[in-house]
Formats: sequence, structure tokens, C-alpha cells
Amino acid sequence: MSDLMIHSMAEFSSLIIPCLEQAKVKDIAEIGSEFGGMSKLLAEQSGTAGGTLTCIDPEPADGFADWAATQSNVHHIAKPSLDALGDGVEAVDAWFVDGDHNYYTVYHELIAIDAAQRASGKPLLAFMHDVSWPCARRDFYYAPDRVPPGWRHPHSFDHGVRLGEDGVLAGRGLRGMGAFAVALQAGGERNGVLTAVEDFLKEADTEDRPLFYVHVPAVLGLGIIFDAEAQWSGALAEFLLPFHANPLIARLEENRLRNWLEVVDWQDRSAS
Repeated sequence: MSDLMIHSMAEFSSLIIPCLEQAKVKDIAEIGSEFGGMSKLLAEQSGTAGGTLTCIDPEPADGFADWAATQSNVHHIAKPSLDALGDGVEAVDAWFVDGDHNYYTVYHELIAIDAAQRASGKPLLAFMHDVSWPCARRDFYYAPDRVPPGWRHPHSFDHGVRLGEDGVLAGRGLRGMGAFAVALQAGGERNGVLTAVEDFLKEADTEDRPLFYVHVPAVLGLGIIFDAEAQWSGALAEFLLPFHANPLIARLEENRLRNWLEVVDWQDRSAS
């Protein structure tokens, strides 16, 4: 079943790699490595540029830590992202945010990343995954206990979500099967990855330091935040503009998800 649903940030490599090359990125930090698909692309890219890749993930997939240990330019920090960032991870040329997909985590990751970039004088360039459905307006929790009670929504490990529905379904739809929990309701304040991005931009995008935001509505959504006054910002904006909020891409993604969810429903009915 998983083979039917492309979901990796690596699917965006044809957009991401040209951006890294245009911005002359050397040093990269990645939050959330999981199976290492994107990590390997970034390790190769940073290595070719003479830089480093820092991977932050407390529990990546089996084999990832062993792979990272064999790469001379890769450093693996086995901590939750906010713990690692709180320890003072240095600014880099580009950030990749694809860890815990909930408001609290993403919002505070962006605040910490931006603070590090400002302190170093480096422009902000951040790529974020899961800014579209299902995580745009609904929190997903790999480890709910890491999210303080005041920020954590009522959630379930046993319920799933459906496209276009704000509630949840018991044992149906897209669900974590014990790997992650979903918030019982979509929408509202402090709920979802896109909401976190928007709230961050409301605070960080100022006349003194304007920011651009690009939203590619495919493969669960790619968001790109970058400093509008960086030397390379114009070239990135021109390259990415055709993909930003593209209605055809969004429609194709909706169709892909609806078809996949129909297969999930068929599988559930067959198993019952």
C-alpha cells in the first residue's frame, strides 16, 4: 500500500536542488530524516559544494545512524528538534523542516531557526514539508507528550482523516496505525503546519527584513520561506513562481489523494 502513495520530500528534488545551487548553499541542516531519502540527496549536494549536513532526528529509521556515521560531511544529532535547537545549533545556508507535523513544534522550530540566522547575519532559506492536506490545518503527533498541554489538541492514535472532512473516523481513512496520532478536529488556532508557518510569517516578515513564501501544492505540500533581500532571492522567486499556488497542480494532488483514499477504504472493507 505504501508504494501507491508517494510522500517523501525527495520528490521535490527537481525544484530544491536548483534552489540550493542558485543560493550557493554549502552547509545544510535537516529536521526529520526518517528513512534518509532526502538526507542522501542533501549529503551529496552539500558534499559537492564543500559543506556539511546536520541531521536532527531522535529516532530515524533503522540503518540511518549507521549510514550517517560513514559520511564524512554528515553529523547526526539524535535529539528532538527543539532540544537540539535549544542547545544552540549554528546557522546554516539552508534548513529543511520535516519532523513532527504539528503547530507547536513547527512554529517554535521556525522561531529558533530564524533567530540563529539573524544572529549570524545569514539570510533565511527554509524548506518545509506537509504544508498541504492533511497536516496544513490539523496537528499530527509522533510523540504527543513532547507538546505542552496548552498547545496540544485532543487526539487519537486509532482514528483517521478524510479529505474535506474536519472530524475523524474510527479505524478509517489516513491514520497512523499506532505510529502517530491525529488531532480530533481540523482548523482553529494553533492547529496544523500551515497555520504555524502563517503565524511565523506574520511576526517575522517585516519592512526591515521582508520574506517571500512559496507554496507548492503537491505531494502533501512544499513550503519555502526565503529572505526577499538575499542576493539570490530574485532568481529563486522567478524560478519558483510558476509552481506557487498553482491550481492545476493542486487539482492533480486532490485527485491523487482521493483515489488513494478510495483504495484505503476498499482495503478496510475487504479486511472487515
